[in-house]
This record gives sequence, C-alpha cells and structure tokens, in this order.
Amino acid sequence: MEDDENGQEALAAIAARHRIPAGEVRPIPSGVANHVYLLGDHMVLRIPRTEAFVADLVKEAAVIPAARRAGVLTPEVITFDDTRSEMNVPYMVLGRAPGVDLAQLELSETATQKVLHQVGRELAKLHRLSPTAPPATATATATATTMVLPGVPVDRAAEDPRSLVARLLAYGHLDASAARWLTEWFDRLSEHLPAEPQQTLVHGDIAPQNLLVSPGTTDLTGIVDWGDAQWADPATEFAKFPLSAVPAMLDGYRGQPGEPGDLGDRMETAEEPPARTHAWEARVLWHHLHWALGRLMDPVPRPGELHWTAPPASRLLSILRFFAAAPPAPWSALAQPVR
Repeated sequence: MEDDENGQEALAAIAARHRIPAGEVRPIPSGVANHVYLLGDHMVLRIPRTEAFVADLVKEAAVIPAARRAGVLTPEVITFDDTRSEMNVPYMVLGRAPGVDLAQLELSETATQKVLHQVGRELAKLHRLSPTAPPATATATATATTMVLPGVPVDRAAEDPRSLVARLLAYGHLDASAARWLTEWFDRLSEHLPAEPQQTLVHGDIAPQNLLVSPGTTDLTGIVDWGDAQWADPATEFAKFPLSAVPAMLDGYRGQPGEPGDLGDRMETAEEPPARTHAWEARVLWHHLHWALGRLMDPVPRPGELHWTAPPASRLLSILRFFAAAPPAPWSALAQPVR
C-alpha cells in the first residue's frame, strides 16, 4: 500500500500527536478492512480502507477496552479519533504487542499445543462477558458480566444446516449418499446442542494471523483485530482453526477441574444435562461442518485468504483426516454412532 493513499501530511500529523517523527511511520501488511502502520516501535495506527469499514473500527473502540477489563491479552487503545480532522475517516492508535503472528511461525507440536492452550484460556476470560444477565437457574454462569457495547451486533439464529444439505442436494452440489451421511452427522450432533445457548462476546476471527506469539518463549502476547466481534454462541469461536487444533484450545478453555475460572465446564454443566459429556465437541463440529458446506454455495476461489475461507473440499477433508487419525476420546466417542 502506498502512503499517499492516506496523505503524507495526515500521517505525519498523527505521528506528531504521539511524539513520533514522520520518518518512523512505516506501512506494514494490512487486512481487508484497514491500512496499518507502525508509529515508531511501540504503537500501531489503523485506518479504515473505505467508509464501509468505519463501523468495525467504532466497534473495536468499544470492545477492546471491555476485553482488556476482562483480563484478555490484547493491545490497549491509545487513541480513537472520530473527528475526521486529519483525514476523511476515523483512525485508531493501539499499543503494539510484542511477538509475531502465529501464521508466520513454524513451531514444534509441543510449542503449538502450548499456544493453543493459552488461546483457550484467553477465550474463557472473554466469554464471561454477556449482553444479558444469566438466568436465575443457571448458577454455573453466575460469574458472567453483563455489558452494553454499542455497535456490537447480535448473531441471529442461522439456517439449520440440514436444510442447507437439502438445498445442496437439490442444486447438484452433493449426491444423495453424501447428503444422507451429512444429515446423519447433524442429527447426531443436534442431540448435544442447547436449545438457546447463552450468548457471549466473541472475537469472531480467532485465526493464526490474529494471534501474536513470542518466538523465544512461545507465550501468547496478544489477540488482535476485533472487527468481527459480536454477541454469539461461544462455540463459534473455535471454528476458524483446523479441527485438529481444537482439543488443545478446549483444554485451555475448560481449565483444570476445580481451577478458578474454569468457565468452559461451568457453562457446559449449565446448558447440558450431565449425561451429555461431549456438548462442546459437538457444538464446535456442528459449526465446522456448517461453514464448510456454506462455502459450497459460493465456491469462488479467494487466493491469499486464510483459515475457514479455504475451499470447502479442503475444509471437509481436514475434518475427515482429524477423525481418521485417532482423535482424543471425547471426539472419537462422539463419532461412533455415525456410520
């Protein structure tokens, strides 16, 4: 991206407000929504690419402080300027977390598991934030914090994936055998789904490029890019990582039995009868399958995009490989009734 898109003078003025020389403003690889610059070594400037992405930045200005108050590792908002005095869109200056995004690192299996476990623990903190007070009977979620965050959308109930399977069959994207197999999967998984899952604040884009890790210690140093945050079923949070990564994330999310902050198990106990011991695994798999099938309706390749936007065939194959490779007990037990 060229600096001229946002104007050298405007960038220099923003830098000066933060006591950074204009020569220390450096563009870095950016996402779909924002142009991104380093301001010196310790701050990051984010500017929406178009007016269409301004709402996401406004949302981040509310969500990031709330996440930080909940104890989530994410860089602080130093400035959010929506006066449009420097340029024709608002901008945000954030602290810069140390580390490299996980997508750039080639870690050992042990180190990767460590990072994923930490990610799960951070998500457990985030998912304590709720848009409504917990039901009086759900004492297990009594530690949830009710919040009002302007601009954060509520994820409405999605189409039942079994209806999507039927449409894919009718349009010729699936044959009858594949449609029947998928429907059997969703029937089995539906037994573990809560009728109305408690909605929590979710990051909405937990993927390797949004996780900063210290290469030396393999410690998670920050979760970034909150533009997709919403109130939703917390199980959706695990669907943008390969399914093979989810067991370690869920281990971190649930914590050790009896450990303070053992949110995952408390939520599961509140929402599901004790006999349903695989509720979280079922909910995560439900979303993995559903989103992969959704891409079959929009199969246009998107080169360069990561995680769940990969072609649906790759997504489905990764799920099959996970179950073919002797997955952990909760997952293998979940799969047994499906033939």
